[in-house]
Amino acid sequence: MVNCLFSARSAMLRLTAALWLWAAAFAVHADYVVQVGVFEKPRYAGEIARSLHLAGLTVKAQPIIDVPGGLMVRLMVGPYITRREAEDALARVKALGQEGFIRKYVEGPDVKRPGQPPSSVHAPKETPAVPPPSPVKEPPIALERLNAEPPPPPELTEQQIEELLALAPPEIPVPAEDLFGLGELPVAPPSRFTGFFQSELAYTWSKPAHLSKFRQTLELSTQGEWGQWAKWKLSGRAAYDAVFDSDDFYPPAVEDDQRLQADVRETYVDFSLGDWDFRLGRQHIIWGEMVGLFFADVVSAKDLREFVLPEFEMLRIPQWALRSEYFSGDFHGEAVWIPYPSYDDIGVPGAEFYPYPSLPPPGYGIAFQDEEKPAGDLSYSGYGLRLSYIQSGWDLSGFYYNSMDASAAFFRDVIATPTPTFVFRPTHERIQQYGATLSKDFLSMVFKAEVIYTQDRWFEVTRLSDADGAVQQDLLDYVVGLEYPLPARSRLNLQFFQRWYPDHDPDMTAEEVETGASVYLSTHWRSLEPQLLVAGSLNRGDWLARPKIVWELGRQWRWVNGVDIFGGSRSGLFGRYDNLDRVYSEIRYTF
Repeated sequence: MVNCLFSARSAMLRLTAALWLWAAAFAVHADYVVQVGVFEKPRYAGEIARSLHLAGLTVKAQPIIDVPGGLMVRLMVGPYITRREAEDALARVKALGQEGFIRKYVEGPDVKRPGQPPSSVHAPKETPAVPPPSPVKEPPIALERLNAEPPPPPELTEQQIEELLALAPPEIPVPAEDLFGLGELPVAPPSRFTGFFQSELAYTWSKPAHLSKFRQTLELSTQGEWGQWAKWKLSGRAAYDAVFDSDDFYPPAVEDDQRLQADVRETYVDFSLGDWDFRLGRQHIIWGEMVGLFFADVVSAKDLREFVLPEFEMLRIPQWALRSEYFSGDFHGEAVWIPYPSYDDIGVPGAEFYPYPSLPPPGYGIAFQDEEKPAGDLSYSGYGLRLSYIQSGWDLSGFYYNSMDASAAFFRDVIATPTPTFVFRPTHERIQQYGATLSKDFLSMVFKAEVIYTQDRWFEVTRLSDADGAVQQDLLDYVVGLEYPLPARSRLNLQFFQRWYPDHDPDMTAEEVETGASVYLSTHWRSLEPQLLVAGSLNRGDWLARPKIVWELGRQWRWVNGVDIFGGSRSGLFGRYDNLDRVYSEIRYTF
């Protein structure tokens, strides 16, 4: 086994060196954009463009003509000279609640106009008669004008928008400020302090019915620069849940764990040396992102005290890390070192979403020791490398990550006297992970896939003869997803995922191949966005359904109402919470 691991590491190092040399030799200058979406109706693209414009982002629209229906509009943010700038813009787009991914700004036209010969892409082009940009006006803006809801942009008919788009060739997008009349809308100047306040209320109706959450969360952040060489960010979050002071439904240990929370969020310093960027401090390192569940996002720790129900930005726990990034044309290299890792927060026994192991046989009691989180020693540090490249619209990446497992494994001791008892010890052991991600848009569709091979993770077994009740296993996870825009500014996302244990132990609670799928559907009706996420296991038939309605109350307010429903086998990932169905409401003010 040691020889195999040594060979794997050596092969990884050789591959890494070859990729770095190849990228340095062949990388060329290129511009990048963040693709936000493809819309069937221009007015839907105009609504998204308006929200991005008000946030200070540069928005462009690109026509797609040779598709069923005659015209679709690709909405993009940018362009940016470097991929680093595009990565920063993508983070801002996601903070506004929009999806997106990075693509090349000019890859040659991926659509043709009727009657245009294939060779026309290389022929000289006449300057398109695109309307000139709106003149820049900088009059003093009254504070009450900024606080008021911005007026809607001037209405253009879809025929007028199609005529404007038809003037420009596909590889020269039209400024969305001109196309949708956004130039006159006031854009608030950047604030020194940003953040949000969120109030959440949840009621669990399964017997015994009870109020399960009344949390108030405040997050503040500020950022700045030190001359021309460094930038910095400082942020923190505090939360108070009044449920744990309102009654005695929960055990005292759970109340103490979840009543109050205050922690440092992203707090770091950025500096650059040529093509190298460095970030030192507490930060999010996101290597993969699918809808509703985590797969290749292996570096992030998560707050799982509410399972995976909160938004990802609320779930993720930043890591204290040194990250170095190299950008050269279409190539992006990233190396991370995490000296003192953060681990998943699973709460304490007695909490509703505590990940209990299997129940002991009749006649045995059950008890838990405190979770063992390695800390204070650099031998527990984590390190990894990720390499990515954009080629012909494909965003490809591969990574290696060596760390203590952020997820706790439950080891078991059996005590015979005075009462036979299973005593479980939540513990973190070292694992290695190899993975790859890819994404590609095909006109209006977006395809994503992730695959992760994990070595040496521990899993529970049910046989009493096993000394610690756990076995070490390798496993392969993969997920493929397809997202497709529907009429009326709607979108459909389908995902299929599997986990395979090559050396499966028959006494594990998991089967040799675990299979699951998810469906996500959203649409818009004025300021309302109904959403539905359904995910489930195809092995056990357990599932999670999450219908909700998002109500955008102006530029800074958002109100969400929804239901979380679990069903199916109690041995499944979702079915074990079958008695925790709940209705919830949350309102957020962003500033």
